Amino acid sequence: MSEKYRTEHDSMGEIKVPADKYWGAQTERSYENFKIGIELMPREIIKAFGVLKKAAALANRELRPDRMTKEKADAICAVCDEIISGKLYDNFPLVVWQTGSGTQSNMNVNEVIANRANEILGKRLLHPNDDVNMSQSSNDTFPTAMHIAAVCEISGPLLAEAKALIEAFLKTEAENEDCLKSGRTHLQDATPIKFSQEVSGWRAMLETSCEQIHNSLEWLYRLALGGTAVGTGINAPEKFGERAAEYVARLTGYPFVSEKNKFHALTSKDALVNAHGALKGLAANLMKIANDVRWLASGPRCGLGEIKIPENEPGSSIMPGKVNPTQCEALTMVAVQVMANDAAVGFGASQGNFELNVFMPVIIYNFLQSVRLLTDAMRSFNKNCVRGITPNREKMKDNLDRSLMTVTALNPYIGYENAAKVAKLAFKENITLREACMRLEFMSPEEFDRVMRPENMV
Repeated sequence: MSEKYRTEHDSMGEIKVPADKYWGAQTERSYENFKIGIELMPREIIKAFGVLKKAAALANRELRPDRMTKEKADAICAVCDEIISGKLYDNFPLVVWQTGSGTQSNMNVNEVIANRANEILGKRLLHPNDDVNMSQSSNDTFPTAMHIAAVCEISGPLLAEAKALIEAFLKTEAENEDCLKSGRTHLQDATPIKFSQEVSGWRAMLETSCEQIHNSLEWLYRLALGGTAVGTGINAPEKFGERAAEYVARLTGYPFVSEKNKFHALTSKDALVNAHGALKGLAANLMKIANDVRWLASGPRCGLGEIKIPENEPGSSIMPGKVNPTQCEALTMVAVQVMANDAAVGFGASQGNFELNVFMPVIIYNFLQSVRLLTDAMRSFNKNCVRGITPNREKMKDNLDRSLMTVTALNPYIGYENAAKVAKLAFKENITLREACMRLEFMSPEEFDRVMRPENMV
C-alpha cells in the first residue's frame, strides 16, 4: 500500500492518494465521492485554469510581493506552462457531475500546481489554498476559466474551420458561374437560378454565423476573477481583478477585461447563453446546407442527381455499389446535438440561487462540446465532401428544360392567369410550355422564343 499511495491531508483529515499523481486530498475526495458518468472536466477548462492561475500568480506578485515571492510565482508559472502545454492532463480525473460551482476542479488544479511546484523546488514551499489560490475563490475562478476556454476555442479552431468552409464554397461558386439550373421552393419547381447563386446562399449563411459568433465574444471577454466568494472581492487586493485580466489578455492574445459588476459575473451565465445561441444559429445553417447537398446529390438515378459528391466508403452491407451522403449525415447529427446542448446551457444558466450559479460544469461541458463538434464536423464536411462537389450539368439542364416554372417569364406579356393556364396545360398534356402557349394562342412562336430565355431570368 505504501508503495502505491501517499498520505495527503486537508481540513477534513487524512486520505490516501495515488503516489504517482500530483493531486491532493480534496481532489481524491471528489474522485471517490462522484462516480457519475464518464464525462471528465473538459481539457479546454484545465488549460484555461493554467492560464488564469499563471495570471493570478503574476498579479499577486505585483500586488502582494510580501506573500507571493518571486520564487513562488516562478514555480507556479512553470507548472502552469506545463498544464497549458498538456503535459499534466492525466492529473485531472474529476467528472463534470460534481459540485455545481466547480470547486473541486479548482482545487484539483491548485493541488497539482502546488505539489508539482514543490517537486520542482525540492521542498514544500507552496500550499494549494494559501499560495496557488491566493486572492481567488472557486466562485470566481471557475466562471473565469469558462470564459477563457470559450473564447479560445471559438476564436481559434471554430472560426478558422468556418472560414475554410466559406473559402471552399467561394471556389465552387467561381467554377460554376455559367451553370443554370431550376430553382426550388416548397420542394416544388421554381424559377431558374445559377448553381453559383445557390452555393452563394450557403456561403452567406456561414459568413453571417461567423459575424454573429464573433459579436457574442464581447461579453465573454469579461472575467469574474476578483469577485472571490460572493462578488465583494473579499481577501483579494484592490485592482486584483483588473491586473489579473490584463495578464490573461497578454497570455492568450485576446482582449479580456475585468467584469465591472462581479455580482453579475458570479451569478449570471448570460454571456455563455448568448454565445451558444450563436453556435446554435451556425448549427441550424449547417443543417440546412447539409440537407440541401444530400437532396441535390440524391440518386444516382432515381433522385435529383444534380450534383455529385465524393464516394468515400460503401453505403450498405447488403446493397452492392450503394454510396451514401455520410458526411451530410454526420454534420446533421452534430447539428442536432448542438441544438440539444443549447437547451442544457439555457436551463443551467436559469438556475442557481442568490450570489452563485451552481450549474457551471454542465453549462461549460455542453458549450465546449458544441464548439468541438462543430469545429470537427465542418473540417470533415469540407475535406470529405464540399471540396469534391461537382455539378451534373446535363441533369441540371434537363431538369431546367422540363421545368414548368419558367412560365413566370410570360407574366408581364400574357398575365398571371393566362400563364397559369399555359403551365397547367403543359403539365396535363405532357407537352412543352412553348407548345401549350401556341395551342392557347397567347403568343406567336417568335414572341415566345424572345421572352423565354432562362439565362435572362437569373
